[in-house]
Amino acid sequence: MSRTIGEVILDLQNISLRFGGVKALTDISFDVREHEIRAIIGPNGAGKSSMLNVINGVYHPQEGAIIFHGQERKKMEPHRAATQGIARTFQNIALFKGMTVLDNIMTGRITRMKASFLEHALWLGRAKREELEHRQKVEEVIDFLEIQHIRKTPVSRLPYGLQKRVELGRALAAEPSMLLLDEPMAGMNV
Repeated sequence: MSRTIGEVILDLQNISLRFGGVKALTDISFDVREHEIRAIIGPNGAGKSSMLNVINGVYHPQEGAIIFHGQERKKMEPHRAATQGIARTFQNIALFKGMTVLDNIMTGRITRMKASFLEHALWLGRAKREELEHRQKVEEVIDFLEIQHIRKTPVSRLPYGLQKRVELGRALAAEPSMLLLDEPMAGMNV
């Protein structure tokens, strides 16, 4: 099923990023439209991961503008980017190694939870309903990624390729309007 390419949701204008005297990105501009797939390609050290880190707020460029859903973002922090609909995977896997696959993917739902920490801790009505709804969404992601057989396994016991799939699952569980994938095929058996 094909989707029609929509409006611009991300507009990067003249982005420049430096680390001391090292230029990581110089005058980069592009946009991404709704339902569009874009790839940033280049050799090691070209700045691909740095660009993704700028988009999701890990790095703040010295020059240029980032406009997401029509709003200019200045010094956006990663947690704010996540609440606004940007999810990502990382070049180096960033999972909670002592937690199960299910629990790691469940962390992708945090930005969608409305009940308070106290309600969740006491397992009160709203928190209980919310948790069950979020678990259902996570189970759908697990089914989509065909990792049902490892849902209760701690991620530290999984091979690299499956850990990458779990990380993708966490990003998908957030139901983002923009999904950033850094080295998505590294270690995958396809």
